[in-house]
Amino acid sequence: MTVLVVNSGSSSLKYAVVQPGSREFLADGIIEEIGSGSVPDHDAALRAAFDELAAGGLDLDALGLVAVGHRVVHGGKTFYRPTIIDDALIAKVEELAPLAPLHNPPAVLGIKVARKLLPDLPHVAVFDTAFFHDLPAAAATYAIDDELAEEWKIRRYGFHGTSHEYVSQQAAAFLDRPYESLNQIVLHLGNGASASAIAGGRPVDTSMGLTPMEGLVMGTRSGDIDPGIIMYLWRTAGMGVEDIESMLNRRSGVLGLGGENDFRKLHQRIDSGDESAQLAYDVYIHRLRKYIGAYLAVLGHTDVITFTAGVGENDAAVRRDALAGLSGLGIQIDEAVNSVRSKEARRISTPDSPTTVLVVPTNEELAIAQACVEVV
Repeated sequence: MTVLVVNSGSSSLKYAVVQPGSREFLADGIIEEIGSGSVPDHDAALRAAFDELAAGGLDLDALGLVAVGHRVVHGGKTFYRPTIIDDALIAKVEELAPLAPLHNPPAVLGIKVARKLLPDLPHVAVFDTAFFHDLPAAAATYAIDDELAEEWKIRRYGFHGTSHEYVSQQAAAFLDRPYESLNQIVLHLGNGASASAIAGGRPVDTSMGLTPMEGLVMGTRSGDIDPGIIMYLWRTAGMGVEDIESMLNRRSGVLGLGGENDFRKLHQRIDSGDESAQLAYDVYIHRLRKYIGAYLAVLGHTDVITFTAGVGENDAAVRRDALAGLSGLGIQIDEAVNSVRSKEARRISTPDSPTTVLVVPTNEELAIAQACVEVV
């Protein structure tokens, strides 16, 4: 069985053709610069993806497609499992757009285009928030007026859930341990970054909240800030709400501090003596260590800490500095092993470290494809 996975962004469309049973990727790619002259809209982007597949010798009609899987960032309280897409679901996802204004609208566009071009296949929505739907109330609830929170659906939803669930399951498989027997911390460190605490296979806390802006310092997002900063900028600096939101989403984080959100270039600037780049890195690591410490306390006992996503999988310095000096908490990194580059799941802790530290590549497309097969 084969699944087409579509991840539609505002200016790009990622796609993959996956056979979940064998875990084989027949093809994958990305169409960028949507809105430009060559790719004017999402309809043109998906058609361009089909053209790329055909050029590679893949005929969609002959692939035995059983479903099209769509990544949708925000499912609100309504959607907490993979769901067959119909008109009602699309309308609800559109209603949730204020909770994820950068993500849900382009996802809806991608869904509408794909349903039009592939009308005879079931389309399945897989929600980034689903894994964290049943967070304990103490972790999911913000300490604000409860009637206001209920009316406007304000709670911690969490994001990157597909990745956190997949990686935590792969960590258990790597260790040959029952998933339900492990307490885990998963660190999804990409341009967007989030942490989760998972006790016995159930998430008990996560760093992102109502929106994907909360938590860790990210490539362009601030992560945690004093909410008073927003009112201060509005009242004193004369900034409008949209300007503040854009600043916190697009011009903050490592980019806002150090002028660069590509960690490879950030390290180069640090090596050349750039003090702003060094500060950006130090702030990033400081926040990451705070969350690791918090989740060690939340879990009480932690069996495994896993790094994943672009930075987590590839930046040995980030892994080293995030866990440096924590031997008193039972965490010991093997520096030599940590410095080895690999695309495979691997252990980077010392053999006698009470807490195992892993690097596990995430694979959200495979997880989405597997979810689609379960649904259909």
